[in-house]
Amino acid sequence: MSRLLVSALVAGALFGLGLAMSGMTDARIVLGFLDVAGAFDPTLMFVLAGAVATTALLFTPILRGGHPLFASAFQVSNLKHIDAPLLAGAALFGIGWGIAGYCPGPALAGLGAGSLESLWFVPAMLAGSLLHRLLFR
Repeated sequence: MSRLLVSALVAGALFGLGLAMSGMTDARIVLGFLDVAGAFDPTLMFVLAGAVATTALLFTPILRGGHPLFASAFQVSNLKHIDAPLLAGAALFGIGWGIAGYCPGPALAGLGAGSLESLWFVPAMLAGSLLHRLLFR
């Protein structure tokens, strides 16, 4: 097995473990966080704060450090503008997240953990991705 594949599997497993430990694979916790006018559950704010703090502290030093262990360069987008497709995609993502309580990463981790909600969400997410690919080639 190649080093790239092994590193991807390790990174994915670490990501999934973090999502599971933080409660993001439980749609009820996520929906409680999004329900600011009702039964608001602020616990995921700590997950968000940890992610933002980690990124703020480490993003620039890591990029300045050369290249990734198993690639010749970092793949960083150079897009600097906000356009209609970006806003429409963000709105659709937010609507889907608010309805289902899942976004792609936690849904896949939930699928691995045997979540019944993920068994419905992941095929719908894949169908939406396929529809986008067919409509916007």
